[in-house]
Amino acid sequence: MRLPLLHRLLPTRLTGQVLLTLAGALLLAQGISAALLYKAQSEYREAGLTHTLALRTTMALQQDDDPAAPPRRLPHHATARSGPQPFLDDGGRAPRPQLVPAFAPSGHDTWDRDVTTRLAHQLSEQEIAPAQVMVYERPFAADTLTVERYNRRFSRLGDHRPPPPAKVLIAAVRMQADGPWLLVRVAVPPKDPWLLVTLIAQTLFIYAALVGAMALILRRIARPLAALTNRVTVFAETRDADGQIVPEGPEDMRQLIEAHNAMEQRIIALINEKDVMLGAIGHDLKTPLSALRVRIECVEDDAERDKMAKTIEDITHSLDDILSLARVGRPSDPVEQTDLSALIASIVEEYEDMGAAVTMDDMRRLALPLRATWLRRALRNLIDNALRYGQSASVTMDRESHEGRDHAVIRVSDAGAGIPEGRIEEMFQPFTRGEPSRNTTTGGAGLGLTLARAIAAQHGGWLDLANRHDGTGAITGLVATLRLPLPR
Repeated sequence: MRLPLLHRLLPTRLTGQVLLTLAGALLLAQGISAALLYKAQSEYREAGLTHTLALRTTMALQQDDDPAAPPRRLPHHATARSGPQPFLDDGGRAPRPQLVPAFAPSGHDTWDRDVTTRLAHQLSEQEIAPAQVMVYERPFAADTLTVERYNRRFSRLGDHRPPPPAKVLIAAVRMQADGPWLLVRVAVPPKDPWLLVTLIAQTLFIYAALVGAMALILRRIARPLAALTNRVTVFAETRDADGQIVPEGPEDMRQLIEAHNAMEQRIIALINEKDVMLGAIGHDLKTPLSALRVRIECVEDDAERDKMAKTIEDITHSLDDILSLARVGRPSDPVEQTDLSALIASIVEEYEDMGAAVTMDDMRRLALPLRATWLRRALRNLIDNALRYGQSASVTMDRESHEGRDHAVIRVSDAGAGIPEGRIEEMFQPFTRGEPSRNTTTGGAGLGLTLARAIAAQHGGWLDLANRHDGTGAITGLVATLRLPLPR
């Protein structure tokens, strides 16, 4: 259930799919970039804080007596690696180093293993080898000395004082195992509040630039592509060269349109040649057939004369089917609004007048645009088949919904032997007849179903065959189902 819903929500057109893919790729890239930037900034902050701790610890250890006294100039080995460093100036918010006889972390302190390791490494680079080094992270409000220092320094500014540090790093260092502890504090400044805003602004700018540019490019491609798609649909229905589209868009798209226009011209030329050829064949064959029909009147044997007349009639009927099948793709009669139930009723009445076993159920009135002459031909072919192979025909018509659209569904059923399942689709091929049990001797030329399906396709519908079964699974007849789409 979820996949069809997701499929309906996703764009179906080329432009939407490409833009969605591009947006997803940008979102993924920006997410990775943001994660890497956040990680780099965190590492940069920690490196700066560690260096500040190392520098202040080194400066404090260089004092002769009181570590809290103003520092003198550091020797070369203590300053050679300092240089300008971030976070070194904490605005005077951290107290000066302390020398205490004992130190124990409070309940608010958290030992920072990474900073401890880096601080010990930096002190060793300064040729300082303390007996023990520990670095703890303490909330700003829990460190009394840092709070007092901050309030004393910025009390004059009132509401305009800078924001307090987020946390305080406390480095506890002692040079001998039983010696006093040197406590060095560094204020941890608050995180950059503009980082998220910067990332969002950067993302929006990239989206606007790349997605906007891609939308313009896709529009330049999709517009002629949509026109070409519409042209293919129209040409498939009309086989008319009028309305060919002018090549536009990128070079590849223009070449595609030019190739399609050339293909249309070639198809039209072939169809015209076919029509001329079939017209000549029809004229050249019907003329001698008419002459033969006149000559057989001189035959004295009535039985022989009837056989010859029947043969000429079969040839003429087959020739009509061939010519009709050739013309079905380019009909000359217009589409007219027709009452389908009345059209079916008139066809059934014709068979009833001839004494044929054709029945019709009550039908609801359905009006739709169609070519009545062609549809009448298709229905007659289906009824003829039902009478030929099943000795009876039952015609029904109803309105049904299929794939979100209403259709007029006409069913012609017989009570014959049916068709083997593996040969049903084969029956729609030209000049294909049923198996011997379906009377191949009087089975016609094998064009009736082919022509009926072509006429259905001409109206935007389709024709199917299916066997009917009883409760035991035995075949009890054949059903021909003709579906015609109703106007929306």
